[in-house]
Amino acid sequence: MAITRYRTRDPMMSRWNELDELTNRLGRVFNDRFWSGDGGTTASGWFPPMNVEETRDALILTAELPGMTHEDVELEVENNVLSISGEKQETRRENEEERRHHLWERRYGRFERSFALPRSVNVDEIQANFRNGILEVHMPKVPEAKGRKVQIRTESEG
Repeated sequence: MAITRYRTRDPMMSRWNELDELTNRLGRVFNDRFWSGDGGTTASGWFPPMNVEETRDALILTAELPGMTHEDVELEVENNVLSISGEKQETRRENEEERRHHLWERRYGRFERSFALPRSVNVDEIQANFRNGILEVHMPKVPEAKGRKVQIRTESEG
């Protein structure tokens, strides 16, 4: 019998690792994108990563859409809901029968994401730009939502 040195584990890291492992197991059992540890993808499609930031004047949504062009993406606003959809096509070459894949991590297929917009967004002024696989949606706020400074007067100013 081999003797091995006992290593004390950081209790916090151990708990995070256990939680991560449990999440991955649940994802495999339920094949659910919310439980799977695969970055929000499923066998039927993929979900591009997105960020939403807020400035004083606007909300800015950015989406990573590698391998896509602006023709592959649709952007719609209806009833204060912003919907982004598209399809990433898988490209194959002729004579693929002789090609074997050893690793397949890239995702292809159709995606759709929807976001409820706050009333502070001026939907008539929304603009979108697509450059180098990044979609940026600029959603300006209505003037009333931008806030303003209120001057404080003293009693002597009347």
